[in-house]
Amino acid sequence: MIKRLQLFVAAFAILAFSPLLASASDPSPLQDFYVAINDTKNGVFVNGKFCKDPKLANAEDFFYSGLNIPRNTSNPVGSTVIPVNVAQIPGLNTLGISLVRIDYAPYSGLNPPHTHPHAMDILVVLEGTLYVSFVTSNIDNRLITKVLNPGKVFVFPVGLIHFKFNIGNTKAVAFAGLSSQNPGVITIANAVFGSNPPINPDVLTKAFQLDKNIVTYLQSKFWWDNN
Repeated sequence: MIKRLQLFVAAFAILAFSPLLASASDPSPLQDFYVAINDTKNGVFVNGKFCKDPKLANAEDFFYSGLNIPRNTSNPVGSTVIPVNVAQIPGLNTLGISLVRIDYAPYSGLNPPHTHPHAMDILVVLEGTLYVSFVTSNIDNRLITKVLNPGKVFVFPVGLIHFKFNIGNTKAVAFAGLSSQNPGVITIANAVFGSNPPINPDVLTKAFQLDKNIVTYLQSKFWWDNN
């Protein structure tokens, strides 16, 4: 009986402190902002970036211009992603949010299957018609999909493979918010077949159940980075 009681108390203590443990890796900022800088001598290192003295911050540290400009989609995947993260707005450091604009060429413009290792993705369509999907994790690998018209919103959970495909006859434009100042992106085909140095073809032949000649052909291609 005493042993059971001890186990119960231990389990209760773990559950009680779990929210604290879960948030310990990403604490709330202790001041208004931490504007990122490239100066590694005089700055303070916070959340992966060196930061300037808050007294030296100005409006330009929190500003970006140009998301109203349509982008060229004449490339192999037919899309261009313009990120606005901590690299573009230094004041985003520690704020846990960023933004992208995505332009799609008329029918077949594609933001290829990819993941964001650090963030979920919430997409809103401004122009055109997008077929969007994500795939759940093993073992189900279930495809969750929707067709979006202007004004429609869709969420892609953190870390899951997803894509957006223009099925309309006109260009498409979408904006997405991401729950990280630096969400990261892994484009699946680029990472698997375009890694540097290349992955051993025998590994990919077995993993994808492909003929080795197909694997070496895919590895020889130029994999376009639309970001």
